[in-house]
Amino acid sequence: MQRALAGLVPRAVKDPRVGNLTITAVALLEDLSAARVFFLPFGKGRDADEQLAGLKSAAGFLRGEVARQLHLRHAPRLEFQLDTALEHAQSLTQLINSAVASDRALENAASGQPAPAAPRDDEP
Repeated sequence: MQRALAGLVPRAVKDPRVGNLTITAVALLEDLSAARVFFLPFGKGRDADEQLAGLKSAAGFLRGEVARQLHLRHAPRLEFQLDTALEHAQSLTQLINSAVASDRALENAASGQPAPAAPRDDEP
């Protein structure tokens, strides 16, 4: 379903609000009545709220097209949602980096050595 939507959205959706985006995941309910479709805007110039509104307005059309492509008798209702996993992962990485730097500073203070410079966010 994810591959089908990733191919359909840029080719078949004519709504200018949608623009370029990436379908990152599709989560189906157990009874297959609905599918939550996660997406990320592709590029910096797009407003995610506008894209979400465009996708919601095209949901019925996309549901029918997905049903045809996948030969489904009953297609799930499509619910679009902005994928925030990447932002969450970045904030967790920053928290871990600051905790490691704090631990190193405490170790160095206990041993009497000067603390090394803290790593920058853009360094691996």
